[in-house]
Amino acid sequence: MFKKNEYNYYQKFVELVEFNCKAAELLCDIVHSYDPKKAEAMLKSMHDIEHEADMQKHLMVNKLIKEFITPIDREDIINLSQEIDDVTDTIEDVLIMMHMYNVKSIRKGTIEFTDIIKRCCEALKQTFQEFHNFTRSKTIKSLIIEVNDLEEEGDRLFVKMMNELFASDADAVEKLVWKSIYENLEKCCDACEHVANIVETTIMKNS
Repeated sequence: MFKKNEYNYYQKFVELVEFNCKAAELLCDIVHSYDPKKAEAMLKSMHDIEHEADMQKHLMVNKLIKEFITPIDREDIINLSQEIDDVTDTIEDVLIMMHMYNVKSIRKGTIEFTDIIKRCCEALKQTFQEFHNFTRSKTIKSLIIEVNDLEEEGDRLFVKMMNELFASDADAVEKLVWKSIYENLEKCCDACEHVANIVETTIMKNS
């Protein structure tokens, strides 16, 4: 157990993943009621989340530098904090791309994809809520599997959406734009899976 004034890395992981969840929820809200006129304001809101996530990650790393004893290997703490931060970055990249390419409307399937990303992030948060108790937890393994299953669901949807895109009457520019956006949406799910895989590896190392 952590003492009252002791730095709790496990809780900090949960707090970092909460930024993933906030970013995913914002992306969902944006695509559910997409308005290109609000693109810059939406991007600022997303960047605020990403910036605060970066700041919290740096605070954790700075604390780690001064620590003598850590609950798990320093390398694992650094890898987890970086990979969690990458999830937020990747979600922000989707919105940056939509703004950069001046997307006027959302194509079919995009809402479903962002919902999968949101569910991935929620499953990650539950995983980290159990992480402090990984040697006795009865749910952490199933939560890791859930993240992997959602990533596979995202892969299947990606293939379906790409097929529909290139079978459509959209012009070449639109196809290239949405190809890039779909690839970035898939990367969000991949990023979540990378985090879950590191958690699983860390558990194996410490069990």
